[in-house]
Amino acid sequence: MKIVECVPNISEGRRPEIYNEVAGAAAAVAGVELLDVDPGFETNRTVITFVGEPDAVIEGAFQLVVAARRLIDMRDHHGAHGRMGAVDVCPFVPVAGVTMDDCVEFANRLGQRVGEELSLPVFLYEFAATRPERRSLADIRKGEYEALSTKLQSPDFTPDYGPADFVPEFGAMVIGARKFLVAYNVNLNVTDKRWANRVAFDVRENGRMVAGPDGKKVQQPGKLKAVRGLGWYIPEYGCAQVSMNLIDLDVTPVHTAFEACAESARERGLRATGSELVGLIPRGSILDAGRYYLARMNRSRGVPESDIVHAAAISLGLSEVSKFDPKEKIIEDILAPERPLASMTLQEFADETSRDSAAPGGGSVAALAGALGAALAAMVANLPHPKAAFAKAQNELEEVAVAAQTLKQRMLDAIDADTWSFQALMEANKVSGPDKENAVREATLGAARVPLEVAESCPEIVALCARAKDLGMSASASDAGVGAGMASAAALGAAMNVRINLQDLSDDPDAKAMLERADEAVRKTRQRAAEIEAEVWGSLGGDVSDL
Repeated sequence: MKIVECVPNISEGRRPEIYNEVAGAAAAVAGVELLDVDPGFETNRTVITFVGEPDAVIEGAFQLVVAARRLIDMRDHHGAHGRMGAVDVCPFVPVAGVTMDDCVEFANRLGQRVGEELSLPVFLYEFAATRPERRSLADIRKGEYEALSTKLQSPDFTPDYGPADFVPEFGAMVIGARKFLVAYNVNLNVTDKRWANRVAFDVRENGRMVAGPDGKKVQQPGKLKAVRGLGWYIPEYGCAQVSMNLIDLDVTPVHTAFEACAESARERGLRATGSELVGLIPRGSILDAGRYYLARMNRSRGVPESDIVHAAAISLGLSEVSKFDPKEKIIEDILAPERPLASMTLQEFADETSRDSAAPGGGSVAALAGALGAALAAMVANLPHPKAAFAKAQNELEEVAVAAQTLKQRMLDAIDADTWSFQALMEANKVSGPDKENAVREATLGAARVPLEVAESCPEIVALCARAKDLGMSASASDAGVGAGMASAAALGAAMNVRINLQDLSDDPDAKAMLERADEAVRKTRQRAAEIEAEVWGSLGGDVSDL
């Protein structure tokens, strides 16, 4: 899933009917998920946050600009916050499956369209900046709206897109690409914000002012880069907090910020009792924190992602002052599609499979078999992980478990994806006219891709079962053998579904290539699985000739 976040700031924070309509213009675009509308009366500014697939988000941002131009008149605007236009700034932020370079492309696509279709001056900033002096938003915005008419006459202030014309009712717009910013507060066991400020000054990048050798004030940097922070007291929580903006999670991740605050608090006789996420966070950041704490506890990181998230939440004390719910705080969890089959109980899944409905069918069952095979590989690798006798193999066992967990999740996702692709094929068959043939072909190939991915994952699942068996405890050999057998069944079952889906495309070159890949996956999986099954069977006293 490719997810990009867009955070437009509009110059209206006092009239709900205006800022809600502007936000609604973005939300009305199919595929856009509106996450937050945060108005400020004194600033007369609203921060709007929405996410989704790139094309939908770019379209949503454009429609938001259209609405803002129609509804906001900068000639009447006054507020405490700096601003240059009706849509003052519009950054794109990579969340999942997209890079910063992708976001630079998105900023340029939106900027070009706003400039050409709406005839508005557009400037690019941060990672999308076209020149060093435009990287900083503050530098571009210098003089604000009131200086625009003069600045636009200078060749040095030529817009990146659109005409160098002053548009009095709108002003100008700044579009860019930046990293994800996390608002994060660490709770302290005091009620005096002065103590929280001291901790904040210890850790934030710009630190504090201190007396130099000559008695003059000099800046003493803090412990952490890419962190802004201050201390405050929250009466409703009954504690002071170190309130931070983590502006580059690659430089200072959440767990690093928490540990730095905890260390500073200890040095001052205080204690960090927990923390609070304000707003949203990418899943990868929470997983990084969970893996960090699991490693500190000498526990395997090759566990389900839900366990890793739980380890992060507990270790960081994320529910101390307000409830931490991954489905409300982690962006990918908010956007995750419903998985009606994979979320069933075993009883429900078996019952539904047994009914006279087309789904779930063989493709979903094959995917489930593959998931169980990968799960067994992870289990066999995890069981000996903490034991002293397996210390030398601990790192390799963990690698096996981590890889197996990834494959397990991929197979679980395929359970529902197989059904969705079948439904898409049914819809394609309803298409009429000259487009029907191509629609059916594409949907047919799509329906075959899901089981093909399952089949092609199975050789790796078998290899992981074999490696876990060789490294792990002899008492778990049967589990590894069962895992290999499940992967073998999954490969054959998935390949059967590839074949039945492509039987009407026998002359299609793409279909032929997919059939060859499915056959190769079955051959590799079943050959290696048979070897493992024979090894395990023989080690348990069975007659290999019976297999």
